[in-house]
Amino acid sequence: MRDLNFLFRQRIGFSEDERITLDNLDSILERTAAAIPFENLCAIAGDDSVLNEDTLMDKIFKRNEGGLCYELNGILYLFLKENGLDVQLIRGAVYVSEKATFSPTGSTHAAIILTQDGERYIVDTGFGGNLPLKPVPMDGTEVSTPTGEFRVVKEDSPYGDYFLEMKLKQKDMEWRKGYALDSLHPVEKVGSLTEAKKIITQHPQSPFNKKPLLTRVTADGNMILTDTSFTYWKHGQMVKEEIGAGRFKELAREHFKISIH
Repeated sequence: MRDLNFLFRQRIGFSEDERITLDNLDSILERTAAAIPFENLCAIAGDDSVLNEDTLMDKIFKRNEGGLCYELNGILYLFLKENGLDVQLIRGAVYVSEKATFSPTGSTHAAIILTQDGERYIVDTGFGGNLPLKPVPMDGTEVSTPTGEFRVVKEDSPYGDYFLEMKLKQKDMEWRKGYALDSLHPVEKVGSLTEAKKIITQHPQSPFNKKPLLTRVTADGNMILTDTSFTYWKHGQMVKEEIGAGRFKELAREHFKISIH
């Protein structure tokens, strides 16, 4: 298997020779979101493998799958680090706005802090259909992206010292919390996220170990596939199709390039 840098660029359709910088990271994140789906099939299958560079490369490049936050941001972190960027993996806890509380799985979200010229940014390609698609400054500056508006605010919680907040297009009229993040205790290595993977795979209240979910960002919004429905945006309008098992496999292969046996 060829090196991670080449394979990542090949998977997202990015030039082998172009240097990765803060200036072109928007393009990297947009291409990554379009090419590598957010999906939980390994969690559904009870996969208990340890996270490391080899297992992530095997899953995402050899088997051409996607993954959850610890896999997607894990491989992105390794790619950015290999390209010389100053990055750290961090943990976060998803905030469930409808219930005004944090997810019962706790600090199982993974994201990345990028530092350049003394400024810090949140980089995240593992937040389902809620992706910023560009680095979000940690100084409160609001950024506008194809998926909505995002900002990072300084606010203490049981799970960290900042919050990522968002106003998603066609969904949110007001700012809402996406997740708390802990900038003070970075994750030392990708393997340290294996515990989060174990919790997501085994926790009785995990939202990702019950039914299959595949999500991918598109030019119009995103597409969401479960075993019973396919929801997508076409010309800014949401379309929902009720489906069965056979159609689920067809759509997974057609729109997410994933073969389900």
